[in-house]
Amino acid sequence: MKKTVQIPLGSQHISLLEPIRFKFECENETIVGVDADVGFVHRGVEQACTTKFDFKQVGFVVARVCGLCAITHSLSYTLAAEKLLDFTPNDRIRYLRMLMVELDRIHSHMLCLAHTAENAGFEALFMQIMGDRELVMDIQEAISGNRIQFDFIAIGGVTRDLTPEMVTLLHKNLDELSGKIADLIELFESNWSLSLKYRGIGALSLEEAQIYNALGPLARAAGLATDVRVETDDFPYEALGYEMMLETGGDIHARNRVRLREIMNSIAMCRNIVGNLPAGEIMEKAKGKPKGEVIVRLEAPRGELFYLVRGGGQNMLERVRIKTPTFSGIPAMMEVFKGSRYADAPAILASFDPCMSCTAK
Repeated sequence: MKKTVQIPLGSQHISLLEPIRFKFECENETIVGVDADVGFVHRGVEQACTTKFDFKQVGFVVARVCGLCAITHSLSYTLAAEKLLDFTPNDRIRYLRMLMVELDRIHSHMLCLAHTAENAGFEALFMQIMGDRELVMDIQEAISGNRIQFDFIAIGGVTRDLTPEMVTLLHKNLDELSGKIADLIELFESNWSLSLKYRGIGALSLEEAQIYNALGPLARAAGLATDVRVETDDFPYEALGYEMMLETGGDIHARNRVRLREIMNSIAMCRNIVGNLPAGEIMEKAKGKPKGEVIVRLEAPRGELFYLVRGGGQNMLERVRIKTPTFSGIPAMMEVFKGSRYADAPAILASFDPCMSCTAK
């Protein structure tokens, strides 16, 4: 008779700096069952948005959901509020918002790759990637005024315009970063211990990605062609050089490759945005109070971010509902673990790039 043992991973674990708890059921070294528990950092953000703050303040509140993708959260809410106000921003505002979202994607992907390197035993590479990541964070700080939790998006526009000095810094840092990412791609493509040994490990098939509604890099690494950037018309992504990065392996190695290629694509789009920035005001008058219900989808670094906002024509909203990429991706994560070795669990987990700050909120 086979015996199984229950092995916990988290909610605090050396291989994952996020408070999520997995309970693995293992037969010898093989994981045969998985249970997940989230909610360790619940802060009542949704409730606060409808009881404590005016609708004009909510965009700054939801930017505190996550330090990494603050721009994506505040932009998702702002787009929803503007739709309820029947307001459409001009092209300069749309381009500046796109620029910050793509910069957000670059530094978020780099954080994931750094953790992936750390889990493979490459502590020095982890430090190197985190150091290189400062290049993009310096740009974000120069534009928004904050290093994290950027208060850049507001109903009606953005809070700051680009100056010539900011444009110079952006081109200088992105040029330097391009070279560093190219070196990183070569390393991830050629080093056995870092990435090649993970081919076939933690694999999600295309069929499983469809069944479990996988999103973002997790889905695209499995060959599932889904990306909100080209499924909505809020921003002119295709006109500014967007390319969908698809892999077919569905494993850790494939997820590494998708994120590295997406960083290079985001760098190219940032250059195109700045080079083709339309003229116009950065803030326009959005009149009225939100009335009705609207859903907004935006491609966050980890996949689709979903906002439902409902207003009754008052200053206080009736409902704000946030569904994050990690929450949607948990069923696919649990499926990937089954059949894997327990020793590979930390590396698989890092390659998911989960964000419990967003998920529990």
